Amino acid sequence: MSDTETNTESKKDSAPLYVSPIAKPLANKSLEKKVLKLVKKAAKAKCTRRGVKEVVKSIRKNEKGILVLAANIYPMDVISHIPVLCEENKIPYIFVSSKEALGEAATTKRPTSCIHIILKDDFPEKKKYDEVFDEVKKLNQSL
Repeated sequence: MSDTETNTESKKDSAPLYVSPIAKPLANKSLEKKVLKLVKKAAKAKCTRRGVKEVVKSIRKNEKGILVLAANIYPMDVISHIPVLCEENKIPYIFVSSKEALGEAATTKRPTSCIHIILKDDFPEKKKYDEVFDEVKKLNQSL
């Protein structure tokens, strides 16, 4: 292996350089892995809303679920109003480390700032959803 190959591998494994100061609660590695797997399964079952505009619309329509936000969004003003909306509507939310990982889990080629996982009647992974929902709700003291 050459030096350039080892450098690119270490950059992929490292944490993102920027983390927004409002990114609380931030998921640890194991919870982030569970959340991203759930996002992937929810996207496959078409139980997600992706992007700021769609997410805000779904929150205002009182669609219940888990909200997943990226912690490395810059400028943070783009998503700074979403945690407040979630707290008003009692929707648990969690920050994951990168928008690129969130976009990849949502089966899109573009980075994604936020995803709302909505529980529908035909959701295939109800047990896994409930498990993640409980863990995320524990981290949100305001709900």
